[in-house]
Amino acid sequence: MDSASPWAGRYAPTLEDFERLGREALDMLPESFRGLCEDIQISVADYATKDVLKSLDLTSPYDLLGLFEGLGLAQGASEIRTGQLPNRIWLYRRAILEYWVDREETLDAIIRHVLIHEIGHHFGLSDDDMEAIEAEAY
Repeated sequence: MDSASPWAGRYAPTLEDFERLGREALDMLPESFRGLCEDIQISVADYATKDVLKSLDLTSPYDLLGLFEGLGLAQGASEIRTGQLPNRIWLYRRAILEYWVDREETLDAIIRHVLIHEIGHHFGLSDDDMEAIEAEAY
């Protein structure tokens, strides 16, 4: 490979890179919205598990970019329950990278979109609400 190439030494973002991008995207959300997300953890995996895909009737791991896992506010997450796992948003790295290849969007914009969409599930927001938050985040 030509070392003068701007792509010399560059590799696809790692799981750790994705986690950092997810946290940066979370930090860019509007203050009022971000304050409500303090209890949500961000986790990254290459793909959703087979069990997750099966539970959503999906056959390809590339069909799922992210997933909210836990109890949303609409399902009573405001009530603390013993033994309850923390709310978590999964970002699926390989699925997001595959999606990114076919789009004219930046990787951070796609990750931000996935996060807002999954957080929106937590709060029971409408698509219009999520679009407004996303517009404010730019």
